[in-house]
Amino acid sequence: MNKSELISAIAAKTESTQKDAGDFLAAFEEIVVANVAKGEKIALSGFMSFERVERKARTARNPQTGAEIKVAASRAPKVAAGAKFKAAVKAAKK
Repeated sequence: MNKSELISAIAAKTESTQKDAGDFLAAFEEIVVANVAKGEKIALSGFMSFERVERKARTARNPQTGAEIKVAASRAPKVAAGAKFKAAVKAAKK
C-alpha cells in the first residue's frame, strides 16, 4: 500500500473526503517529524513509538582494507512496533 492508497483507505474508513484524509495524514507526519526532531518521544500505545536516538562516536573498520575509521556521533530516528501491532502481524501469518 502506498501513500495515495492509504489516503483512500482512511477516507473510506472515516467516511470523509480524500482531501480531508490527506490533510490529516500530512498533519500527522509533520507533527511526528517535528517532535521527534526536538527529541520528544511519541508513543501510540499498542501501535508504534517514534523517538530520536543519540549514537556515540566510535571507531569502525573498513571491511576491504581493515583500516580503522572514526565515525562521528550522530542522531537517528527509531521506530518500534507496539505489542498489539506485533500480535496482529504474527496472527495473520497463521
